Amino acid sequence: MKETELFERLKNADELAFRYLVEKYQDKVFNTCLGFLRNTEEAEDITQEVFIEIYQSIASFRAEAKVGTYLYRIAVNKSLDFLRKQKRQKRFGFLLSIFGMEEQIHSPAATVFEHPGVLLENKERASLLFEKMEELPERQRVAFTLHKVDGLSYQEIAEVMELSVSSVESLIFRAKQNLQKKLRSYYEKY
Repeated sequence: MKETELFERLKNADELAFRYLVEKYQDKVFNTCLGFLRNTEEAEDITQEVFIEIYQSIASFRAEAKVGTYLYRIAVNKSLDFLRKQKRQKRFGFLLSIFGMEEQIHSPAATVFEHPGVLLENKERASLLFEKMEELPERQRVAFTLHKVDGLSYQEIAEVMELSVSSVESLIFRAKQNLQKKLRSYYEKY
């Protein structure tokens, strides 16, 4: 199905077109969310929210962007919003603990993160890399994740982030430099 035909059918609330969209992009959207959230259940929830958002907002979709680009943009934004919300809850939990009310709020236990694209022998290094990626400034982390984890080209990342290609190149270059600095001490041990 061509992009324009898919777009028109989605605008007309065609269930088959929506099903086609979900089947075509669900793994890509899930992997994008997983790359940011590092938790399978949370990534599944956000993936569902992405498709719900598409279904509800397709009428306002600008035909100048590709449907895939639109999906990635929503997936990235929803993932980052979720992470920001988690940080706010952690801060709120800290304040409650100061006042002795910590039983009232529960933070989920940390889970072991395993991305499906990482080979078994690289799990430890990948876990460390994802941990250090979280320390990057947000725009660097988004660009680096979309390029290295999701395999998007610089042009596609530029469309998703609504930046120029040279800005994306710069963000990824700085992300690599920052990660090299952050990982240097780990690799000097070995």
